[in-house]
Order: sequence, then C-alpha cells, then structure tokens
Amino acid sequence: MAAAICQRIALSHSARLATPVARKPYLSPVPTRVERKITDSGPVDNFETDNITCNNGGNVPHNVYATVTAGSTVTFQWDQWGSSHSGPVIDYIAKCPNNDCSNFKGNSGTVWVKLQQSGWDKTKSPAWGSDQLAANGAKWTLKVPDLAPGKYILRHEIIGLHVAGTAYGAQCYPHCVQIDLKGSGSKSLPAGVALPGAYKATDPGLLTQLWWFSPSNTTASYTPPGGPVKSI
Repeated sequence: MAAAICQRIALSHSARLATPVARKPYLSPVPTRVERKITDSGPVDNFETDNITCNNGGNVPHNVYATVTAGSTVTFQWDQWGSSHSGPVIDYIAKCPNNDCSNFKGNSGTVWVKLQQSGWDKTKSPAWGSDQLAANGAKWTLKVPDLAPGKYILRHEIIGLHVAGTAYGAQCYPHCVQIDLKGSGSKSLPAGVALPGAYKATDPGLLTQLWWFSPSNTTASYTPPGGPVKSI
C-alpha cells in the first residue's frame, strides 16, 4: 500500500498549505487549510463508497478558499510518489451551488467534470501519468478553464494500479481543494459524472495488470476511469 498526501497548492500568485488538518489533531488552534481534511495518507478503501468523493473522511465542507484566477495554473505538490505505484492522474472540478461550498459535499449527482487526465502513453517517457508526476518532483499542474466566477472544488487524484489485478485493488488518492474563482469568464460547466458512481470494480481502468502495459505490447491500451475529458 502506498502512503502519500498532497502537501501544498501552488497558485500563480501564492501558495497555500494542503496538509490535511486531521494529520495534526494536536495543534491548537486547528490550522486552516483550503483542502478538505482527510484521516490518513492511505488510499480510499472502496472506490464505490462516499469516500471516493474527497478521500477517507475528507468530505467535510468548510468556508476556506484559495483565490484562483480563471485561466491560470494550479500546481499540486505531493510529499512523494513511488515509481512502482504507476497509474493515471486525473483532475475534476465541481461548481458549488449558491456560490457556497460550506454545505456542498458533491457526493450525489453528476457534478464532477473531468478537466484533464494522463493515463498510459507508450510514446512518452515515462509513460504513466503518475510516473510523470514523480519525475517532476512529485508535482502536477492544472490549467483552470475560463469559467464564470464563483466557488468551486478542484478534485485532484492519483490512482495506483500496482495491485489492480483483483477487484477493488486499485488505490485511489483523491484530494479536494476549495477555490474562489475570479475573472471575467462566463462559461458554465457541462454535466459531469457522479463520485461515487463513476468508478466500478469491473471498470477496465481500475481492474487491470501493470505488466500488460509495455512499449513492446502493440495491443495494449488504457482508458482512465471517470469518462472523457470535457471540452469547456
């Protein structure tokens, strides 16, 4: 089992801590974080449950936000990622109803819109999205689309497929970050997918064998779970 957390969110103008507050329960006062807190650094035990939304114990809404400008980039800095835990990196976004994330869990309805993903591409070196993240100092950058201003949740996730040969073996590490999006954009989000709901035990993107994916295997292909990237 891997153990990794997203430690810091780097914005175009500043950086915000993302270390989950549940990791430091002894601190007083409890530090504020833009990420929804999680209970540990391990993966989601069952990706068909509510824990897949924002990680184990991580779906606790609050009213702390990172200010992000539409069209800018957000960089997720992890503490580490092992190269043996290869798999996809996926980014989603959800709009908080009534411009308020403090009462929004996002665990029902097709609210999660996939912004980008990097699965397995044998023309790249390294081929897996997670290995690209590891090679880049455990960092991953997302460009936020030119959406209408408001409150949103970014959901950044790595999925380790090293023990995905059996049902529920895939290890999902989602992190949810609340943002206050600024700018003059006017675009709205299309329908997305439900989390839980979009990930199933029989999904070939979650039930697979890493050894199958090699540059010499001309028949190998991989599609990450959660549907296609949406055009915004």
